[in-house]
Amino acid sequence: MQFIDLENKKIFISGGTSGIGYQMVQDFLNLGSIVFTIGTNDKNLDEIKNKFKNVKTKKFDVSDGKNIPKLIEEANEVLGGLDVVINNAGITKDNLAIRMNEEEWKKVIEINLNSVFLICKNSIKFMIKQNKGNIINITSIVAHTGNFGQSNYAAAKSGVIGMTKSFAKEYAKKNIRLNCISPGFIKTRMTDKINDDFKKKLVENIPMNRLGNIKDVSNCAIFLASDLSSYITGETIHVNGGMYMA
Repeated sequence: MQFIDLENKKIFISGGTSGIGYQMVQDFLNLGSIVFTIGTNDKNLDEIKNKFKNVKTKKFDVSDGKNIPKLIEEANEVLGGLDVVINNAGITKDNLAIRMNEEEWKKVIEINLNSVFLICKNSIKFMIKQNKGNIINITSIVAHTGNFGQSNYAAAKSGVIGMTKSFAKEYAKKNIRLNCISPGFIKTRMTDKINDDFKKKLVENIPMNRLGNIKDVSNCAIFLASDLSSYITGETIHVNGGMYMA
């Protein structure tokens, strides 16, 4: 039987200072991987650096697109290669469509879509040289269903799925795989802000009758990062308790 082996795998994770990203950083480190993660919160970055071994951290805002090539170059140099890249960083700026201003639209597209494109593009340049690579993009159930007040977020996350499929077709022959994870409603600080009545209605629409845990998403990332998924590319794995079935 084949087991998951991520010992000494070199992994880059954006948005690794909280929620799903933090769980992934912790889990990959526990499996023996070497992790480079970025975030914008100094306190959280320091906490990760002080708590874990084999972790490299950098303060970086992925909306700074012009410096993403330098970021990926640094990650490749510090890690000694790029085995796995996980695009997890993201924001929400919710508003009803007719009230949404241009800045709310542009900022979400910039961080949730444009940065993913730039990180994928620049990571693949290094992966081609090493003749292997694995990219995992975190999207959302909202990309498939839409959601009130989230036309910007849904557009960005939908774009990530289509982009991932295109990249996957272009670079499969180079032994580079790209896949998406599409979480449903997961227990994070974001869902903690939802009022109890609405949260109850959400849970009623989930066949498994519960919100997901950040560990559920991290477990999926571990599978996709491992050789157990070596014949999977261009796919989206749904982690939503049955709330949406493709």
